[in-house]
Amino acid sequence: MTAEAISTEEAPTPRAAYSQAVRRGPLLFLSGQVGTDPRTGRLVSENVAEQTRQTLANLGAVLAAANSSWSDVVSVRVYLVDQADYREMNAVYDAAMVRPYPARTTVYCGLNPGNRVEMDLVAVVDQPATRPT
Repeated sequence: MTAEAISTEEAPTPRAAYSQAVRRGPLLFLSGQVGTDPRTGRLVSENVAEQTRQTLANLGAVLAAANSSWSDVVSVRVYLVDQADYREMNAVYDAAMVRPYPARTTVYCGLNPGNRVEMDLVAVVDQPATRPT
């Protein structure tokens, strides 16, 4: 079973040696995404709610590039800079999730300057990421 890198221009381009996502068999691992607009390469806002919405949109774009969706997601890790941002981030997150809800861990940590939230996830998928040509 070989690993397959997944990428899309609909999410920010990695700035180091990592893939937006990697699929191996039915497991799909998405790298951390932040609130960067993929068209401008800039954070959408300093506000954690707006960054959370963009983070979820970026993850959704990578899921779509892998022929996957939020219903395939089994685990999400949320990284927050400030515990005071939890309630606001969580409200946006809750509104975006579909049942059955994925498992989730929230960690408080340091992130790159300006980033208030980052998320990564794991999904289990049935279809290949690329369609035969």
